[in-house]
Amino acid sequence: MFLTLKRNAGSSSEGTEDSDFSAEHTDSSESDVHTVRNTRLTRSSLRLSRNSQDIKQRADHDESPPRTPTGNAPSSESDIDMSSPNVSHDESLAKELSLKESGLAHRPKRRRFHESYNFNMKCPTPGCNSLGHLTGKHERHFSISGCPLYHNLSADECKVKASSRDKHVEDRMLSQRQDENRHSARQQAQTERQLRYKEKVTEMRRKRNSVPLKEQKDKYTEHKQTHCSSHEPLLENITSDYDLELFRKAQACASDDLEKLRLQGQVTEGSNMIKTIVFGRYELDTWYHSPYPEEYARLGRLYMCEFCLKYMKSQTILRRHMAKCVWKHLPGDEIYRKGAISVFEVDGKKNKIYCQNLCLLAKLFLDHKTLYYDVEPFLFYVMTEADNTGCHLVGYFSKEKNSFLNYNVSCILTMPQYMRQGYGKMLIDFSYLLSKVEEKVGSPERPLSDLGLISYRSYWKEVLLRYLHNFQGKEISIKEISQETAVNPVDIVSTLQSLQMLKYWKGKHLILKRQDLIDDWKTKEAKRGSNKTIDPSALKWSPPKGT
Repeated sequence: MFLTLKRNAGSSSEGTEDSDFSAEHTDSSESDVHTVRNTRLTRSSLRLSRNSQDIKQRADHDESPPRTPTGNAPSSESDIDMSSPNVSHDESLAKELSLKESGLAHRPKRRRFHESYNFNMKCPTPGCNSLGHLTGKHERHFSISGCPLYHNLSADECKVKASSRDKHVEDRMLSQRQDENRHSARQQAQTERQLRYKEKVTEMRRKRNSVPLKEQKDKYTEHKQTHCSSHEPLLENITSDYDLELFRKAQACASDDLEKLRLQGQVTEGSNMIKTIVFGRYELDTWYHSPYPEEYARLGRLYMCEFCLKYMKSQTILRRHMAKCVWKHLPGDEIYRKGAISVFEVDGKKNKIYCQNLCLLAKLFLDHKTLYYDVEPFLFYVMTEADNTGCHLVGYFSKEKNSFLNYNVSCILTMPQYMRQGYGKMLIDFSYLLSKVEEKVGSPERPLSDLGLISYRSYWKEVLLRYLHNFQGKEISIKEISQETAVNPVDIVSTLQSLQMLKYWKGKHLILKRQDLIDDWKTKEAKRGSNKTIDPSALKWSPPKGT
């Protein structure tokens, strides 16, 4: 059926033989492999005899004693006995085993210094040479958590503190052994030693260094102006020395745990790319690099609150945050709700931190995204799915408050755990619904990513097929389609061309109404149902006035 279109429209062989020789003598029985042993001994004797002849020839030209691969001078008796064909089998075997045990037969494996360290990595703290560690147990560090300079310490001071902590642990273990004969210690009275220690702690907490307040304040201000955020703030005189030492001990323990995870490969410091994020009950693998702060990006794994989008370094910090976080839904205004699906309008100027965290999260899954921090000129429309625990993030799209090219979408994302479930088309349909309310024709911002182009082309195809299915006239124009669907005319023409539905015949542009495509669309629409569609009656929104 044709519709008329209006005008306004490698290993070495010697090492292998030696290993076979030793295995042969240790695993085989004497009765079965006596001949094989003699053959092996004969080959090794010939080889040793050739080596001894070479050594004697070198000794004639050089007065220095010959050296074995280990650097030790071999004894002449062992060379003569092993190379002599008249030596008995038992004696030759004993000599061979004694050579192996003494380390003369094989070169000892040299141990590399810090094989697990990559010396191309550097600590992000300015002016740090990556030497030393906050725990005092490692020679190098590559993160702020283990940097002595960041914590206003030196490598030697960290080693001294580590030795004092070890001594304290030993003393505590010794005291626990002395109290082992006391049964149910928690129910009995404290010992004299415990009482003395309690009094000592109370006295230490009562004492403070008597530094004038003005001098102390000036010192802190100077330190902050000099190092800004590259160093930890000064902690002296804020609390007692005892509590400060407890805090330093906790810092060292946390840094030691991170170092162990890094050595085990669970934390990839130095890669500057987050590999995975823990988001609610999901653990998501990231696709692209996102410019999170350096101390977080080096960890390789981030823990995020799925409601306020705050990012953290460890599971413990996330658990404590979730116990205190009062957010169960997004900031902003809820402008759409149908069933469990809601859409919130979040102003980048009013909720700047949340929108920045949302952009950083989106960059982990979008390659062409460039907006991270300048979020004030944008509105964010975030779709959520609610259950008894709160509103969970499904996806979002951002939109400029004043777009001269009538872009209705700047960036759009569906979270990986909700992909291929129809939520992407719901977000696109919602963006065009807002354009209809504004009485404008919208289009996504160019250039589109590969996945974005596929999603939009699929949506435009459904819109055009639905419109042609309901259209009963004989003449149609691109302008009318654009006004009723809010789709840009350029997008309509490109979609018709891709579907091979736009023809030019006898000086006129014709739209070919392909019934096969319409039937396929009706079948898919019936299978999908109405659960993943936007209901215009559920929208409670009016276009924002000004910025």
